[in-house]
Amino acid sequence: MKCIVTVLGKDRVGIIAKVSNYLAEVNVNILDISQSIIDGYFNMIMIVDVSKSKKPIEIISEELPNIGIELGIVINVQHEDIFNCMHRI
Repeated sequence: MKCIVTVLGKDRVGIIAKVSNYLAEVNVNILDISQSIIDGYFNMIMIVDVSKSKKPIEIISEELPNIGIELGIVINVQHEDIFNCMHRI
């Protein structure tokens, strides 16, 4: 199962490291990643595979936003199908 992880906030050191380390700890594979910094704001979108995760997606969807709060950023996790439906034109 694929999920979309979005990260947005003021740029600071360690954002990618903190998010990717958490995903590695719970055995979530990063399939694709795109990140940019525009006028001091960090934006990242990851496509991840949670099929072999040590934790259910419901727990990951709670824990990643809490990491975002620690970093002063916003992290969202959505199932790929939900993300696609929400962004269909």
